[in-house]
Amino acid sequence: MTASHDGCRFPVPQSRRLTWDLLWLHRSVPLCSHDRLMRLGPLAACRSATPTRIGWATLFIKAFGKLSVEVPQLRQIWFSWPWPHLYQHPESIAVLTVHREFRSEPWLFWGRIRTPETRTLTDLQACIDSFQQQPVERQFARELQLAALPTPLRRLIWWWNMHLAGPARARRLGTFFLSTLAGRGAEIRLPPSIQTACLTYGPLDEQGICRVTLAYDHRIMDGVLAATILERLEQLLLTEIRSELQS
Repeated sequence: MTASHDGCRFPVPQSRRLTWDLLWLHRSVPLCSHDRLMRLGPLAACRSATPTRIGWATLFIKAFGKLSVEVPQLRQIWFSWPWPHLYQHPESIAVLTVHREFRSEPWLFWGRIRTPETRTLTDLQACIDSFQQQPVERQFARELQLAALPTPLRRLIWWWNMHLAGPARARRLGTFFLSTLAGRGAEIRLPPSIQTACLTYGPLDEQGICRVTLAYDHRIMDGVLAATILERLEQLLLTEIRSELQS
């Protein structure tokens, strides 16, 4: 750290390096976003009556996993190198933004969940709880190791995963992304992401209406499909997901 009468300079802390990398990668993915106001009051009432706590993130991840089975574009990935081409993964892998306090600093990590559509809601909730409760050193060991590397080496690893890893890219970076601040009463209209689909939602209002936003890679899908996905997502939440909550 270099001090002067005007302030001080210091290296980028490790806690900010992965977010810095994500923003650097995000610039190469042409995302477009669409909103839908979903009437989720019946689902909220059912959730409140459930004796086991099931978070909204769990419900959205389960529904979007089911949707990824129906819509193959949600499992497709654009590769730009060595030539532009698409890769379709056989299963969905959800990536969830996780905020943790670690080493007296705020960190952003990313928890991965394979085939969320095949898991029960209680199993999904336990997985998400582990992201928040298990020791960071055990839950996010690889991300801590990556954050400790010099920037050129980190960027080389990211570039490899983005352009050459093939199926490993889906396993490491996921097929869809969920980020939300609804629990804090705020909305993120376009979270920075590198996946084909990024889902976010805001808090429910007094009428049980929630704004849900889908950001998508415009090279893979268009707005008509995005609108259809949002409509179908609302249907799944109010039917199959609600039925599982009631059971």
